[in-house]
Amino acid sequence: MDKQDSSSSNSASGGIGFVGLLTIVFITLKLLGKITWSWWWVLSPALISLGFVLAIVAFVVGLYALDAHRTKVRGW
Repeated sequence: MDKQDSSSSNSASGGIGFVGLLTIVFITLKLLGKITWSWWWVLSPALISLGFVLAIVAFVVGLYALDAHRTKVRGW
Protein backbone atom coordinates (compact mmCIF):
# COMPACT_ATOMS: atom_id res chain seq x y z
CA MET A 1 0.00 0.00 0.00
CA ASP A 2 1.52 3.23 -1.15
CA LYS A 3 0.68 6.36 0.71
CA GLN A 4 0.51 9.49 -1.37
CA ASP A 5 2.35 12.47 -0.01
CA SER A 6 -0.09 15.37 0.34
CA SER A 7 2.48 17.79 -1.07
CA SER A 8 2.65 15.88 -4.35
CA SER A 9 -1.04 15.48 -5.03
CA ASN A 10 -2.37 16.33 -8.46
CA SER A 11 -5.15 18.74 -7.74
CA ALA A 12 -6.03 21.56 -10.07
CA SER A 13 -6.44 24.95 -8.54
CA GLY A 14 -9.79 26.38 -9.45
CA GLY A 15 -12.34 28.41 -7.68
CA ILE A 16 -14.04 31.69 -7.97
CA GLY A 17 -11.13 34.10 -7.74
CA PHE A 18 -10.88 37.56 -6.25
CA VAL A 19 -13.02 39.36 -8.82
CA GLY A 20 -15.80 36.79 -8.62
CA LEU A 21 -15.80 36.88 -4.84
CA LEU A 22 -15.84 40.68 -4.80
CA THR A 23 -18.76 40.70 -7.23
CA ILE A 24 -20.69 38.22 -5.08
CA VAL A 25 -20.01 40.32 -1.96
CA PHE A 26 -21.22 43.48 -3.72
CA ILE A 27 -24.37 41.73 -5.01
CA THR A 28 -25.12 40.35 -1.54
CA LEU A 29 -24.66 43.76 0.08
CA LYS A 30 -26.89 45.36 -2.56
CA LEU A 31 -29.66 42.77 -2.11
CA LEU A 32 -29.50 43.13 1.68
CA GLY A 33 -29.83 46.89 1.36
CA LYS A 34 -26.44 47.60 2.97
CA ILE A 35 -25.25 49.61 -0.03
CA THR A 36 -27.31 51.85 -2.31
CA TRP A 37 -24.97 51.79 -5.29
CA SER A 38 -26.26 51.51 -8.81
CA TRP A 39 -26.13 48.04 -10.34
CA TRP A 40 -23.37 49.27 -12.69
CA TRP A 41 -21.10 49.84 -9.68
CA VAL A 42 -22.13 46.57 -8.05
CA LEU A 43 -21.28 44.61 -11.18
CA SER A 44 -18.24 46.72 -12.09
CA PRO A 45 -15.59 44.17 -11.01
CA ALA A 46 -17.05 41.58 -13.37
CA LEU A 47 -17.65 44.12 -16.13
CA ILE A 48 -14.11 45.47 -15.93
CA SER A 49 -12.69 41.94 -16.10
CA LEU A 50 -14.91 41.18 -19.08
CA GLY A 51 -13.68 44.39 -20.73
CA PHE A 52 -10.06 43.34 -20.28
CA VAL A 53 -10.73 39.91 -21.74
CA LEU A 54 -12.58 41.40 -24.72
CA ALA A 55 -9.76 43.90 -25.31
CA ILE A 56 -7.18 41.10 -25.32
CA VAL A 57 -9.30 39.02 -27.70
CA ALA A 58 -9.75 42.02 -30.02
CA PHE A 59 -5.99 42.66 -29.94
CA VAL A 60 -5.17 39.05 -30.81
CA VAL A 61 -7.77 38.99 -33.60
CA GLY A 62 -6.36 42.26 -34.92
CA LEU A 63 -2.83 40.85 -34.95
CA TYR A 64 -4.05 37.75 -36.75
CA ALA A 65 -5.91 39.86 -39.34
CA LEU A 66 -2.86 42.07 -39.86
CA ASP A 67 -0.65 39.02 -40.34
CA ALA A 68 -3.15 37.49 -42.78
CA HIS A 69 -3.27 40.75 -44.73
CA ARG A 70 0.53 41.00 -44.90
CA THR A 71 0.78 37.40 -46.02
CA LYS A 72 -1.82 37.99 -48.74
CA VAL A 73 -0.06 41.14 -49.94
CA ARG A 74 3.30 39.36 -50.18
CA GLY A 75 1.72 36.50 -52.07
CA TRP A 76 2.88 33.73 -49.74
